[in-house]
Amino acid sequence: MTNNQTDTTRQALSASPIYIHGCGFHSALGKCHNDIHAHLQQGKSPDMVPVSGYLNDGKDTVIGKVAAKLPPIASRYQHQDTSNNRLALSALLDIAPHIEHAVKKYGADRTAVIVGTSTSGISDGERALLANERDGHFPGDYHYYQQEIGNTAEFIADYFSLTGPTYTLSTACSSSGRVFLSAKRLLKAGIVDAVIVGGVDTLCKLTLNGFHCLDALSQTMCNPFSQNRNGINIGEAAAFMLLSLSPQDKKEVSTPTHAPAHPPIALLGAGDSSDAHHISAPHPEGIGAEAAMRKALDDASLIPDDIGYVNAHGTATQLNDAMEAKAIHRVFGSQTPVSSTKPFTGHTLGAASAVEAAICWHILHYGIDLPMQVNDGHIAENLAPINLVTPHQTLTKSAILSNSFAFGGNNISLIFGYAHD
Repeated sequence: MTNNQTDTTRQALSASPIYIHGCGFHSALGKCHNDIHAHLQQGKSPDMVPVSGYLNDGKDTVIGKVAAKLPPIASRYQHQDTSNNRLALSALLDIAPHIEHAVKKYGADRTAVIVGTSTSGISDGERALLANERDGHFPGDYHYYQQEIGNTAEFIADYFSLTGPTYTLSTACSSSGRVFLSAKRLLKAGIVDAVIVGGVDTLCKLTLNGFHCLDALSQTMCNPFSQNRNGINIGEAAAFMLLSLSPQDKKEVSTPTHAPAHPPIALLGAGDSSDAHHISAPHPEGIGAEAAMRKALDDASLIPDDIGYVNAHGTATQLNDAMEAKAIHRVFGSQTPVSSTKPFTGHTLGAASAVEAAICWHILHYGIDLPMQVNDGHIAENLAPINLVTPHQTLTKSAILSNSFAFGGNNISLIFGYAHD
């Protein structure tokens, strides 16, 4: 191959979209697609529930908890049998046919796994520690390896017998957004042909009490963009997709008959930034948030007017919502519909980006209404004038932008939409 041919091939790869092959999603919204859609349209998730006993000072809070029974993990994966991995598997099984097709088509060594998480097997470690205090020894099925941050990615690779690149990203609340950016780089570089991407985090007392110590946890339902917002609700969830440079072929899993016909759905662009303003607080003017959104638009070769909906990070903390509204308004003005979906799922931490990417996929794939902005109705008067979604609004353009912002100013914006070849 000549140098000119090589350059032409690289340019073609750089311009090509990253196609999404299926989406597995399990959260407080439910697992069944009909349940997810119904709860989004109703503006309420029944598994966002008030609880006691999680916080060390005895206070109550609200959590987003998965209700469906999780699949068992075979004994041969005992060192990977954790709540986190069972939750991951519950979502992965929905896209297993796509994964199996990719392995058959490309090979196990050409299929990668990139996972975002922040808890890994910590909840299992908490239970093991209590058992040790009670019994004088740890349970026989417990091993510290279950808590290692890379455990889930390695479990997925083992479960599907994959030998391609396998690793975990843990950048707090942007973890499972950055996996899309890393997957894009692997695919564009020609290192692999398919990548399993996603995120998973399970409820544990460590993270709940950690956010409570930061005065970031609400005792009631979270209130994004409200004058009365006072903190986050933490949730647990898993969301996974399979990415490749090729659209779905006829031999792959067929599209459900109840889904309307549309062009292939793809990751169109990704933008990141790291403003490093403060270890736990965002830059008050949203400088890093704005940079990530503009980079994503540039990466997708789109302009702000091409975006039909912004899924906001929208944590319902005073600082996040104020800075994010400023950043969104500077980029998109007051016309583009915006909402935070965290009242439906809770803030699922390392899984948050993938969870909200899954919600975007459902909007694009099934044509459901945009998720309304759920709060107490008292929108903060000093908030930059963004266009919060009201009931029965629909997507009128072919692309969606989703934001996730993390500790240390680690920011990611992803754009999903229809790939028009």
